[in-house]
Amino acid sequence: MGLLKNQQGAIRLFDKDIAKHRIEILKNVGSLIEQPSLYAHLTAKENLEVYRKIYGSPKSRIDEVLKLVDLAGTGSKKAKQFSLGMKQRLSIAVALLHKPELLILDEPTNGLDPNGIIETRELIKRLNKEEGVTIIVSSHILAEIERMASHVGIIHKGKLLFQGPLSELQQLKNKQSFVQVDTSDNDAAVRLLAEHGAEQKNGLIQFPFQHREGVAAIAQILIANNLAVYLLQPQQNDLEQLFLHITSGTI
Repeated sequence: MGLLKNQQGAIRLFDKDIAKHRIEILKNVGSLIEQPSLYAHLTAKENLEVYRKIYGSPKSRIDEVLKLVDLAGTGSKKAKQFSLGMKQRLSIAVALLHKPELLILDEPTNGLDPNGIIETRELIKRLNKEEGVTIIVSSHILAEIERMASHVGIIHKGKLLFQGPLSELQQLKNKQSFVQVDTSDNDAAVRLLAEHGAEQKNGLIQFPFQHREGVAAIAQILIANNLAVYLLQPQQNDLEQLFLHITSGTI
C-alpha cells in the first residue's frame, strides 16, 4: 500500500514499481487495514457516497457494491447500529467502489462473532469467484485461511519460509501426520511394526500415517499376533501446528 518504505529490494504490482507509480497502482487496489473506518452517524449509502466522490465512481456503483456485500436492505439504519460483521462488509464495499483488481485485507475476521466470520469468509470467496478480484488476506487465524485461500505464504521474522498452493501445504501437513497405538504389549508391538517405522514415544507407539488402508493393515498384524489393541488413532496436524513446525525449522 506504500504506507511504509521498504528497506531493500523493490515492490512491483501490475508489472510496475510502486516507488515510481504509486498513485497509478493504488487506483487499481482496494484495502481494509486493521479495522473499519466509517462515519457512524451515516447510513451505508451515505458512507459510500462520501468515498464515491473521492474515487470518482458512478452513482450506480453504490447499489452494486451494497448488493455484493449483502447490505442492500439496511435502508436508513446508521453505521453505529451495525454489527461488527456488517461494519466489516461495509468497509469492504468502500474498498470495492472503484472496481479494484486487487483487494488487500488485514485480519478481516478479527473480533467478529461466528456469524460475522462466516459472512466475511463467504463474501471473500464470492468476490474472487464471481467478480474476479484477486484478494490478499493477512491473518493469524490459520483455520480461516485454510477455509478460503487458494495459495499461502508463511512469513516469519521478515523471511518468506513457504509460498505455494494450499494443496501443497496440505500435502506437507499429511506427511507430518502419524498414528498412535497402545496395546497389551507395546514392546512386542514395536518389534512387529518396525518395518512400518514404529517407535515408542511417551508410553505409546507411533508410526507415520500414510492412508487408511495402512492403519487397517497395522490392526490386522497386531490382532493376528494376539495383542489386544486399546488405542489406534490417526493424529493429523492442523495448519497451526504445521505453521509452528515451519517457523521453528523442524521441517
